[in-house]
Amino acid sequence: MQDLVEGVTRFQRDVFPDKAELFARLATHHTPDTLFISCSDARVVPELITGTEPGDLFVIRTAGNLVPAYTPGTDGVAASIEYAVAALGVKDIVVCGHSACGAMTALAEGHDLSGAPAVADWLRLADASVARTAGDGDVPALVRQNVLAQLTNLATHPSVAKALAEGTVALHGWVFDIPTGRVENLTATGPGA
Repeated sequence: MQDLVEGVTRFQRDVFPDKAELFARLATHHTPDTLFISCSDARVVPELITGTEPGDLFVIRTAGNLVPAYTPGTDGVAASIEYAVAALGVKDIVVCGHSACGAMTALAEGHDLSGAPAVADWLRLADASVARTAGDGDVPALVRQNVLAQLTNLATHPSVAKALAEGTVALHGWVFDIPTGRVENLTATGPGA
């Protein structure tokens, strides 16, 4: 905890003064262009990877960057997606998986999750991804399939489906490679995409 307290002190002393005007604007208004859905893994920092500033991204982080398909009812992920699309009007949604994902490793290698029943239940959201992955233990393939499956799940959310139909939002699937810093765009189309 001491590291966090010292970090806040450094932020207030060294970072905030240079960004005071930005934070003054953000105190009353923010208009992020992108909803960024990534894994909860501490090694995946969306703002660092994308070189963005506070207020640029609306971020959702879940174990395995999983996005449940839409169902009516209370759901924090669905509410955040709806807010980003319907209220904030984001233009792009990125689902970003990553190398060495613990969630995808557990599934690909068939780890025993009986001691973590909530995790096991959550990871069942990736059953379609596992079914589409040819080889057992192929974590990189599962990571990619999972990103693509989550894009499919995103399209089931009414706000996203409406925005897609109107052409006001685009979906993107990325995989961040931790040891190299590279980002693979799974949904790139056309020259320069």
